[in-house]
Amino acid sequence: MKAALHLLVPGPINRPTGGSRYDARVAEELRAMHWTVTVHELPGAFPATDAKARDALHATLAALPDGSRAIIDGLALGDSPDIVAAHVARLRLLALVHHPLGDETGLDPALRERFLVREARALAGCAGVIVTSRHTRRRVAELGVPDTCIRVVVPGTDPAPPARGPDPGEPPMLLCVGSVIPRKGQDVLVAALERLRDTPWQCLIAGSTAADPPFAAALHNRIDDAGLTGRITLAGECGPARLDRAYDRSTLFVLPSHYEGYGMVLAEALARGLPVVSTTGGAIPDTVPETAGRLVPPGDTTALAGAITTLLHDHGARARAARAARHCAGSLPNWTETATVFARAVEDLS
Repeated sequence: MKAALHLLVPGPINRPTGGSRYDARVAEELRAMHWTVTVHELPGAFPATDAKARDALHATLAALPDGSRAIIDGLALGDSPDIVAAHVARLRLLALVHHPLGDETGLDPALRERFLVREARALAGCAGVIVTSRHTRRRVAELGVPDTCIRVVVPGTDPAPPARGPDPGEPPMLLCVGSVIPRKGQDVLVAALERLRDTPWQCLIAGSTAADPPFAAALHNRIDDAGLTGRITLAGECGPARLDRAYDRSTLFVLPSHYEGYGMVLAEALARGLPVVSTTGGAIPDTVPETAGRLVPPGDTTALAGAITTLLHDHGARARAARAARHCAGSLPNWTETATVFARAVEDLS
């Protein structure tokens, strides 16, 4: 039996976010490799922590035996450097950073600065940091963490059959997957699609609307005001079966994010051989080769509309992008491979 690992996460580990899916799948795979993994689901508000969240983080760490190895998800860690400092001499603490808190889109400048300063302090108190992309490695190094204390462990991707596309006679289907929040840029997508109302297409936006209800409501109103209610579907959080069918029936995958720390849904689209239209925000160019679709500047409605138009109308370009996506899929790690690298990183750093 390998050494025990304590994994501290913000809220339920089964939340419908890429970070939570990463945490859950790694824990599952480590257990299959005979690790003892204890998941601690912390209550309270994150990442701007409230008293409940801080108390839970402190109490959980205080209850661990001396010398315990604990890895804390960055959403639960970054705003609590003093709690990290209180336990660093007694525990082997590691951080798991999906992307720095201050890189979230739409933050008030004062909150962004608070996150950057406090997360740098919190990370400095850890024995090491695991990140999910080369881009995030660079960002964490910019926060002052020595490169020797950082390990990249990219997410796994489940194998999937090639997407078949829409049924005969149906219009092209555009699929966008991600929580409906400003960083994901669904408002930019709707603005781009307003310009393409004379082109045949349908669009499915799949993702939880609970994280930022005002943004989700504004997006719904924008779709109504544009007269696109019958063409753009805000599906909310979708279960695995519905999401699998959506990928299978799609023509293009579109993710207009302002920033991604990796972009697991992008890798999932590549695994299905879907051409991808996305942006150059954050780690996306590390995840998606430009031959597999089109990458445009974040927030550029005109460029996004042009990229979608090109791949809808140019069948040769779309076929080449699909072939490149399938080729890229062959180099994506599965979750067992990811967990193996993760285990090695934990052992190296702690």
